[in-house]
Amino acid sequence: MATSLNFFPQTSEPKITHLPAWYSPETRIYSSTYSSISLPTDPFLDIVSFIFSHQHDGVTALIDSSSGYSISYSKLLPLVQSMSSGLHHLGVSQGDVVLLLLPNSVHFPIIFFSVLYLGAIVTTMNPLSNMMEVKKQIVDCGVRFAFTLLENVDKLQKLGVHAIGVPENMDLNSEKTGFLSFRKLIGGQFGKAPRPVIRQHDTAAIMYSSGTTGVSKGVVLTHGNFIAMTELFVRFEASQYEYSSSKNVYLAVLPMFHIYGLSLFVVGLLSLGSSIVIMRRFDASELVKVIDDYGVTHFPVVPPILTTLTMRAKRVCENSLQSLKQVSCGAAPLSRKTIEDFVQALPHVDFIQGYGMTESTAVGTRGFNNEKHHNYSSIGLLAPNMQAKVVDWNSDSSLPPGFHGELWLRGPAIMQRYINNVEATNMTIDKDGWLRTGDIIAPADLEAVLISHPEILDAAVTSAADEVCGEIPVAFVVRRHGSTLTKGAVIDFMANQVAPYKKVRRVVFTESIPKSAAGKILRKELKSFISKQQQSAATCISLEGIVQFNGSYGLKGPMWHFSIMYKILFATLSLSLLSSSSLYISIIVAKETLNGLLKFENFVQHIQLQKPIKSLSLKFLAVYESLSILLVRAYSSLTAAAVVVTGSD
Repeated sequence: MATSLNFFPQTSEPKITHLPAWYSPETRIYSSTYSSISLPTDPFLDIVSFIFSHQHDGVTALIDSSSGYSISYSKLLPLVQSMSSGLHHLGVSQGDVVLLLLPNSVHFPIIFFSVLYLGAIVTTMNPLSNMMEVKKQIVDCGVRFAFTLLENVDKLQKLGVHAIGVPENMDLNSEKTGFLSFRKLIGGQFGKAPRPVIRQHDTAAIMYSSGTTGVSKGVVLTHGNFIAMTELFVRFEASQYEYSSSKNVYLAVLPMFHIYGLSLFVVGLLSLGSSIVIMRRFDASELVKVIDDYGVTHFPVVPPILTTLTMRAKRVCENSLQSLKQVSCGAAPLSRKTIEDFVQALPHVDFIQGYGMTESTAVGTRGFNNEKHHNYSSIGLLAPNMQAKVVDWNSDSSLPPGFHGELWLRGPAIMQRYINNVEATNMTIDKDGWLRTGDIIAPADLEAVLISHPEILDAAVTSAADEVCGEIPVAFVVRRHGSTLTKGAVIDFMANQVAPYKKVRRVVFTESIPKSAAGKILRKELKSFISKQQQSAATCISLEGIVQFNGSYGLKGPMWHFSIMYKILFATLSLSLLSSSSLYISIIVAKETLNGLLKFENFVQHIQLQKPIKSLSLKFLAVYESLSILLVRAYSSLTAAAVVVTGSD
């Protein structure tokens, strides 16, 4: 979820007069200020039994926002048991992996629990994923069965997966034949399915995450992880408030295929008796109406949705949005201005932030405000039973309060491992169980300053290695349409706004900031681009050295030919990098390659070369320039299409 931390190094040791009680100078471990919570010790407890063991006076569990169709708490467990019997009859058994390639719906929690009821394993995906991505995940975690939209059923069947089409609403009387299998599963008479022995340490779900580094990886979460998440995140937070949880109405816009939405709307909240109003797709024009019609009290969001809510709130009448009690934000940092705008637009609504990740089953920190104290810009305090370290990125030494470094977490909600990736697991979880989050306390303050510039539409900040400073801030900037803002102007603007050690030293202009479906900035892609750019720069320096050497010593003929061919070979290498890069990185690299080719063409035009060699060199350059232009156009089109479809990367 959200992180609003700052990762740039201190220029001097901070002065600390006394150490807080929640920090141990002996172990250099930060502990939660909350009392520990006793978690279930029964090793044979599964998450389904745990959720439905809690007594509450909740009436309505799930509500479809568009149709008003609802499922009561009294019917929820029987529906789960009925579907689990149908799945058992279909052949699903303990240890099988079932893919949920679905948008938000009232069916999602029922399917999720029915799979886990049998001891089988759920893996989720964004329903807008292309079939190449789907195939990769199917192979990676051995998917045998799938629930998906009707248009994907045949595609999945061709991949050897038994696919079941899921209707948009719970209309079991629908005559559409494509949903016959689903209707039989949930409404059939198969008798009660036998329950296998399920242990807390058994795998419950494989959730894919971009991870702390590198490509997407399958995060193995156990029944015990989900039990810990429910207790330490959802139920603990509810216990901090005086009002009854069963009277709360949550609006589910966050995707249920993501750990943030899954932990709340699919699992945790159902143990409290809260009502969950589900929007299949986020529709800004319907947002206020849904909140008012269903009396929504709690609205978990990500930054883009918070901005939309703020804008809508400024336009509505006084009677609208009055049911809202709390809005919570996670998955990405917020600027101070965004928070201030929201608080001004909806002053009666409590606002909190939180931090968590897939690898920690969404458990990390959570904000809490009361009448005497509130801090809207904070991501809150460590959850109960959780410990943290702040670790120096280079030396791996633990740091005391006041220093900046990478956040490490340890506790009962930490994942078991990455599936089929021992190396990544060992790099992420150390021998003592510490999860290296990869969050070097992210630079939300710098991004907030950048976005405050009138000509900057969006921005992200990451770091780059530097021989002198060790690490410097690099800003990726999206300029507003028609802007003539220069890189130098951005650097000067930031220099006047922040402390010297926080100054932005490099600027990269781009058409969009890469973000996940949850709105989280994909900093690994920014890092990847910088790494490739630095490698290219090193190569360019060596090539320029050859050219200067040749010119200084008057070398002609074969030596000049070698230099030019070396340059062209470098261009080929740059283009070949594109095949392994993301769309975002690809478009930037293609543009950089094109710029380099154009500059070198001008260089070739103005040097003394034998005519055949110059002619051949310019022909080669023309071919590569044309290819670069095509790549830029293609990647630009694909990126634009992806943004339109998903609103993310």
